[in-house]
Amino acid sequence: MERFRIRTDLALEARESFEGSETEVHGVEVEEEYDEKRDIRLTRVRILTERGAKEMGKPIGTYLTLEAPGMATPDEDYHREISEVLAKCLRELMGAEKERSILVAGLGNRDVTPDALGPEAVSNLLITRHLIREYGKQVMGTESVNQVSGIVPGVMAQTGMETSEIIQGIVAQTEPDLLIVVDALAARSTRRLSRTIQLTDTGIQPGSGVGNHRSSLTRESLGIPVIAIGVPTVVEAAAIIYDASGNCEQMPPHLNGMFVTPKNIDETIKQLSFTLSEAMNMAFQMEARS
Repeated sequence: MERFRIRTDLALEARESFEGSETEVHGVEVEEEYDEKRDIRLTRVRILTERGAKEMGKPIGTYLTLEAPGMATPDEDYHREISEVLAKCLRELMGAEKERSILVAGLGNRDVTPDALGPEAVSNLLITRHLIREYGKQVMGTESVNQVSGIVPGVMAQTGMETSEIIQGIVAQTEPDLLIVVDALAARSTRRLSRTIQLTDTGIQPGSGVGNHRSSLTRESLGIPVIAIGVPTVVEAAAIIYDASGNCEQMPPHLNGMFVTPKNIDETIKQLSFTLSEAMNMAFQMEARS
């Protein structure tokens, strides 16, 4: 662990990297809830100070991490339960109930399966902005409704443009009240692959988990709140060696920076993208909120 720094996008794993689970990190609060019946664990990590942010290597903000070991199994009923919990988490970060225009951006490369989570999730969303603008709220059968729009901006190799440049242009033109970005993440532990969902109100830096740092998508850079939703779909080779042996000091140098993904990732991405989109559709329904 000392020689090779294993990358992770999960604030929960950054917190766990400190010696001992009871070790206090200044300026960081941790709360945990466990639903024994559903076998779903929800951990809230709140980074409150600049010192805490520096120690954690994450921006100040709230990080909600939902862990469900059964998430990787094709059980539709169980995934529905996960979507319900996830929708509540999303509403928590969205704040007080009010009508708003919401832009959802599915980050990643649709042609690279482990990176296709964002694009696939947007494909399953209930998009309403164009209908409401054309026909009014009545078309949705309610007086209170959120306007939802979606975009899959692709990656620089496909467009020649930074993701942030594309989204900044869309935000400037369409003026949404809230941006939600969905992206595939990197984990430090193999046991969290496809079994963990992280939500945060700090925005996102696309590609950071695999060391490919791009311009950030945050409230500071866009001028509107940004919520990021992600699922780890890859781990570094060093993480696998560490899980198996307890250290990665003997890892061959040529494996440094290599990322791996489960063999059934095609099926997993299809399943998880639907779970995420179902949760967002639930959270965006005004009458469903409490």
